[in-house]
Amino acid sequence: MSRPPVVARTLPALRRALAELRKRNASVALVPTMGALHDGHLSLVRLAKRRADKVVVSVFVNPTQFAPHEDFGSYPRTFKADASKLAEENVDLIWNPDVKVMYPEGFASKILTEAPAVAGLEDSFRPHFFGGVTTVVGKLFIQCRPDVAIFGSKDFQQLRVVTRMAADLDLGVKVIGAPTVRERDGLAMSSRNVYLSAEERAIAPTLYRAMKEVAKRIKAGKTIASSLTAGAELITEAGFVLDYLEARHAETLAPIKSPKEGPIRLLVAAKLGKTRLIDNIAV
Repeated sequence: MSRPPVVARTLPALRRALAELRKRNASVALVPTMGALHDGHLSLVRLAKRRADKVVVSVFVNPTQFAPHEDFGSYPRTFKADASKLAEENVDLIWNPDVKVMYPEGFASKILTEAPAVAGLEDSFRPHFFGGVTTVVGKLFIQCRPDVAIFGSKDFQQLRVVTRMAADLDLGVKVIGAPTVRERDGLAMSSRNVYLSAEERAIAPTLYRAMKEVAKRIKAGKTIASSLTAGAELITEAGFVLDYLEARHAETLAPIKSPKEGPIRLLVAAKLGKTRLIDNIAV
């Protein structure tokens, strides 16, 4: 029978709970989330359990990574269901602060990063995003002091940004990227998938199929440019509004024109109706 995890909502409660977890020099893994947990999130929890003695999951919908026109107000909030799922996974601690705890009155600091955060991908379409992500993740790392932190690879640019930040600021956290978890038809699991209509949900896996087609063409010796053009056509013909489909160096996210320049990561972002989807695969 699963046991309920400790839930901390204030910094003193978090510190007390972490002190208890760290008895006998136990290692701690952190899984940062915004809630609305699905099997993709739970796969991160399972990886965290393999990498550390104790697991902390943060559940916090971070307002600073949403622009005024984005879906902060309507973003799904399902804490009761989330806590139940985490209990089934035997998570040790849930860190569930409210906005006033994370950003108290007078809060005036921000962590800004360059390199992968200004790669011309998500940053071109959501220029506010990574400043919000790095600030909240930096706070989570400082608050929880984990030995390792687990992030999904679906948000690949975010993974690279957070990894760089943790290294640059000597935060003492090993950032681990977990494989993207997909539905049977290939659609990457995301909390935002609930916004898709039935018709849109049937179309959504086209993103994954198009990336696989691009990868196939590149491996067959076609140029990266022509392969990306073919992939973009598949995506737009399916009804998406394409933000980008790019081939980038898998470590630096620098533009790449030939497989000889290094390992390739294909990254895509596109809108289907009112829902914006992102995905990526290795070549």
